[in-house]
This record gives sequence, C-alpha cells and structure tokens, in this order.
Amino acid sequence: MSTRTALDRFFRISERGSTPGREVRGGLVTFVTMAYIVVLNPLIIGSFSADPDSPTTHDDAFGAILPAGQVAAVTALVAGVMTILFGLVANYPFAMATGLGINAFVAVTIAPQMSWPAAMGLVLVNGVVVLILVVTGVRTMVFNAVPASLKAAIAVGIGLFITLIGLVDAGFVRRVPDAANTTVPVGLGIDGSIASWPTAVFVVGLLLTGILVAKRVKGAILIGVLGSTVIAIVVEAVVGAGRSGGTDPTGWNLGYPAVPDDVVSTPDLSLVGQVNLDAWVQVPVITAVLLVFSLVLTDFFDTIGTMTGLGKEAGLIGRDGKLPGVGRALFVDGLGAVAGGAASSSSNTVYVESASGIAEGARTGLANVVTGLLFLAAMFFTPLYEAVPVEAAAPALVIVGVLMMAQIREIDFDDFTVALPAFLTIVVMPFTYSIANGIGAGFVSYVVLRAVTGRARGTHPLLWVIAALFVVYFAIGPIQTALA
Repeated sequence: MSTRTALDRFFRISERGSTPGREVRGGLVTFVTMAYIVVLNPLIIGSFSADPDSPTTHDDAFGAILPAGQVAAVTALVAGVMTILFGLVANYPFAMATGLGINAFVAVTIAPQMSWPAAMGLVLVNGVVVLILVVTGVRTMVFNAVPASLKAAIAVGIGLFITLIGLVDAGFVRRVPDAANTTVPVGLGIDGSIASWPTAVFVVGLLLTGILVAKRVKGAILIGVLGSTVIAIVVEAVVGAGRSGGTDPTGWNLGYPAVPDDVVSTPDLSLVGQVNLDAWVQVPVITAVLLVFSLVLTDFFDTIGTMTGLGKEAGLIGRDGKLPGVGRALFVDGLGAVAGGAASSSSNTVYVESASGIAEGARTGLANVVTGLLFLAAMFFTPLYEAVPVEAAAPALVIVGVLMMAQIREIDFDDFTVALPAFLTIVVMPFTYSIANGIGAGFVSYVVLRAVTGRARGTHPLLWVIAALFVVYFAIGPIQTALA
C-alpha cells in the first residue's frame, strides 16, 4: 500500500472530492490567516512589562503577570497539538487555537479578582463541564436541534463577522476617536480616508486576491496572502511605516514586513501546569459559579456556531442538517478548553478562520495536521511568521466572508418567524463582536415568535432551554450584582 493511498483512506480525501495537494495548501492558508493569535494572545492576557502603570501590563489580583514570551510559546503549543488531534480524531479541516473573546473575558473580568493560576483553573473547569455535556450527548443534541434556517444564518453571520475582523485588523474600518461626541461610532480608515500604507497594502491585496478567485486560479487565497506580504515588505522598505504599537494608526498593526535578523528562537514553556482551583476560595462561590457559567455558555455556542458555518461552507453537513461524527469533534473541542487552561493560554476552540483553508479546497483532517505542525514550528520560528503583517492576511478573511454569504439563499425570509431570528443572528454577531451573542439573539427571538404565532409545538424542546439560558446570559451582570 502506498503512502498516498494510506493517507487517502485514513482521511477519506478522495471520498470528499479533495486531493493531498489541496489539503496541504488549505492547511497552509488556514495557518497564515490565524497565526496572528500567537502574537495577539500575549497582547490580551500577557504582559510586556512588569510595571503596573504600563498600558501593556495585565496583572491579577495579587499583581502577578503572565510574561508575553511565555504566553506566545504556550499559545502556539496548545494550538498545534489540539489542531492535529482534531484532524486525526474528527477528520475535519477545523483548526483550533485560543478563543478570542474568552481570553479577553479571562484577562479583564476574571484575573483581576484572583490569581492567574486560579483564573486558568476556572477555564479548566469550564472545559470539564463542556466535556461532560459532550459525553452525555447534550451538546450533540443541541447541535442537531438547531433549525436549518438558523444554521444558514449562523454561517452568514460568521461570514460577516470574519469580514469585520479583517477590515478592522487592516485598519480599513476604525473606531472614531471622538465617538462619544458623534452618532458615527466607526469610520473609514483615518479621518474618512485610506491614509496609511498598511491599509493601502490591504486594499491592493484584496483586489489581487479577488481577481485570482474570480479567475478560478488554484491556490488563489494563498497566492494572495503571499503576494500581499511581498508587497508589504517592498512598501515598508521604501516608506518605513514602522510598527503601530497600538498608538500610531499609520503603522503595521500586528506582524512586521521585513526580513528578520533571527530565524530561530527557543520557546519558554514555563506556564504549562501553572494552574490551580483556588478560585473557589479566593472569591465567593456564587461568583465563581457565575464566571464558569459565562465561560461555558460562550464556549459552548461559539463552537456550535463555528462548526455549523464551517461545515456548511465545506459541504460536509448532510441533507438532514447534521454534521457526521459531530460528537467526536465536540469532544476534542472540549479538550481544547481543558488544555488551554492547563497551559495558561486560555480556552482553545475551533477557529472561524479555518474557512480560508476550506475556500482553498481543504475538506479533511489532513489540512489540520499541516496547520498544527506549522503552529508547533511557530514556537521556534516566531521571527518568520511575524514577517507576515495582519494587513496581508486580512484580505483572505474578507474573501471568505463573501463566499460564506452564499448561505443566505437557504433562509426562508417569507416566514417572519424565521426571518427576524435569522436577521438578528446575522447582524448581532459582527455588531457585538461575538458569535455566541448572535446565536443567543436568534434563539430567543425564534422561540418567542414561534410561541406567539401558535407554532410552539414545532419547536424543539431544547431550544426553549437554550433560550432561557441565554436570557440569563444576557442579564448576567445584574444577576451577579443582585446575588452579591
């Protein structure tokens, strides 16, 4: 038996209409579009300075910090291991890494109330709870209970969400500095114009990638990202835009397009195992319970929403609306939360940026193996992937957003009990920067409209339970205050 035949049979490559070349290419594109997390996660939960007055310091209740270099190392480690495991066990091209939103919640809300190891302990507990929900079949039942129209809306909403991520990362869309004094919260570029070279590179890269996709060029998205990176390197060498550092809007946001001085660096994995369950004594028990509840609900539905969108985009969801083997996929995703807490990188989950690899042709777990190996290599080759600025990778997210919009055809807008929930699902995701929020808005409005129009019996009982949980989730602040 040849190696290729063994790969084909194990990953079912031919069965899903793919080729090893497409899988490798898709895995590479997925890595390039989400490698930014190794740079971004340290900015969110890590600290570049021990100075408590520094804007880059994120300390816990006791003044301790997570060094940025160590956070970058464990971020790449856990993402690599979990992405490979997901590919081998679930056989889907859905890469995993530290979940955005959850990491900010941990850094801004949880850690200031306790120690960092205790905060990561709550992340670990969240993962255990999610695993229990998977093992008992609850998570799979919820996944299968979502109506087809809402699944399509979730895919469209995610498409708009990742488009907004790309536009914001590239500086094409920015917050208006004096938003408090205007009715316009965001605007185009700087003062209404594209006034920075990095954003100009994004625009050129978007047009270049769009042309390649329109001409059906194989590897269009990958070629677009690499071509944009070359353009960025040339532009930086000529104009010297410099790094943004969060203060200069005309500089490169994340990553710096220049030939690095060093190629290899040794990762510091000291944070692995720095976790405990002291949260239950460092804060009131009810506070710890509510924090875990928030983590579980966000983790639970972010994953379900992302897998639904990616599965539909890849054509892997059957006519019955179900994703084959979803139980295995959800189990590995639950392990990602446990692993993220144990390694202090925060909860790991399926990444919506995987859609870029799917658009490149990835259909199996082989793409995940490629992405995962690149994440493991990233621990040692940080200078190389930092040479790809986020402005060069962002066009891929916008292009993928366009492709995912096609799912809107499957929504029955003639039925308003479907139209409004679908619409809310679609718009709340990008407008609140949260997949879970969009799903919650859609579920709550869906069950209410179905009930008042006399169609409650046709609504799956689980949707009522989920809607009730989301009502609690949306009111978690006042509830926590009242209980305190």
